[in-house]
Amino acid sequence: MSTNSQALTAASHRGVVWLVAGAFFMELLDSTVITTALPQMAQSFHTQPIHLSIGVSAYMLALAVFIPLSGWMADRFGPRAVFGGALLLFTLASLLCSVSTSLWFFTGARILQGLGGAMMVPVGRMVVLRNTPKEKLVHAIATLTWPALGAPVLGPPLGGFITSHWSWHWIFLLNLPFGLIGFGLALWLIKGEPGGRRPFDIVGFLLSGLGCCGLMYACDLASHAPFDPLQIGVSASAGLAGLVGAVRHLQRTPHPLVDLAALRIPTFAAAMRGGSFFRMAINSAPFLMPLMFQLAFGMDAVTSGLLLLALFAGNICMKPATTPLMRAWGFRTVLLINGIMVALGFLLCVGLTAHTPAWLIMLVLFFTGLSRSMQFTGLSTFSFCDIPNERMSGASTLSSILVQMSAGLGVALAAIALRLASIWFPAPGQTLSVAAFQITFVVMALLSVAGLPDLYRLHANAGAQVSGHRPVAQAV
Repeated sequence: MSTNSQALTAASHRGVVWLVAGAFFMELLDSTVITTALPQMAQSFHTQPIHLSIGVSAYMLALAVFIPLSGWMADRFGPRAVFGGALLLFTLASLLCSVSTSLWFFTGARILQGLGGAMMVPVGRMVVLRNTPKEKLVHAIATLTWPALGAPVLGPPLGGFITSHWSWHWIFLLNLPFGLIGFGLALWLIKGEPGGRRPFDIVGFLLSGLGCCGLMYACDLASHAPFDPLQIGVSASAGLAGLVGAVRHLQRTPHPLVDLAALRIPTFAAAMRGGSFFRMAINSAPFLMPLMFQLAFGMDAVTSGLLLLALFAGNICMKPATTPLMRAWGFRTVLLINGIMVALGFLLCVGLTAHTPAWLIMLVLFFTGLSRSMQFTGLSTFSFCDIPNERMSGASTLSSILVQMSAGLGVALAAIALRLASIWFPAPGQTLSVAAFQITFVVMALLSVAGLPDLYRLHANAGAQVSGHRPVAQAV
């Protein structure tokens, strides 16, 4: 009976991990899948495609504003209720998106989707982290990170396929069965926990919401045309002011909305500080690659999407090797060596041209995907290796905020670098030159290198209880 109970517990844990990973994928996919469907959606709403960008921005901004609220919600109402409710809200919002008949109705539905997504990501991760033994954390985090790596790559071509063969409505209708099944599984698999009575920090919510929203909106403005430096500067300044005010408030109030105590733990601090540089660089790749293939190399969208599958293949193929490599070499060594490989991957992209054979382009992308996957998984696991259970809610929320901001900043910095490089090395017509992309890839490589010093300063055995690494004992 005991053996069966343990097997059932292990099976339930695997189910929770895959349930949360599937919810992550659904949430992250919806942030990119509509980009190729915007022209058809604009026809349905009787407006210009450029106006549909508000639907993309509204979703992203809702995520940024409401993620800080997720930890308090989970502590107050329990993770099962919040995660299940977030799945249900996301599914309902998807239905509303599919039946939208106007731009403003669609924008409101996207805000509801963003609210649901903001609850799903940090709360789902917290559920997994709280119920995963330290020695199995690498494998669990590896499962949770594939959506973050795969969704930005698969989203645009999948959206284009659905729009071409059916209609844009099916982009959202496909969420309905998966969302409802996920809601049922959440009620079944996730343990119900009583909520607490922590007071709601309204000042912290307003300041963090202003900071995250302002900064993410500036990132969104920087990544799209037309480029308005004044508007970007005002938004970024408001965002930075809000974040500074939020940090000062959260450090002083007795019941902060977001607990910053995890930043005093060296492993978490290094993964957030130095790791943010890697995350910015890694998240720029799905933005830069299709632009280079289509605007600089002259490829069509289908060919560009097929080439990007090599990047996704590298992400997937690295997963089985993650745990053995961490066990053999430890976090510090793996993250340092692989961090150099991340930078090398960007430098290899500098050598790509319109005349490079497709097989060689795919080989470079596959290598880039391997290094992206290892670094992303390693940093995500390393972040939580020393976090005690009672701090997991705050650490998960804080991590989600910083990861979301890193993703936006990465795309924004890549867009700004690309715009500046295109001024120095213009191309005829409205396209971008190959040289502009080459300079941008060098900038992203340097951004990756900037994350190495924080990892280098770590102790050689940092996170050993999670990685399982057993260094050779020194002679006494």
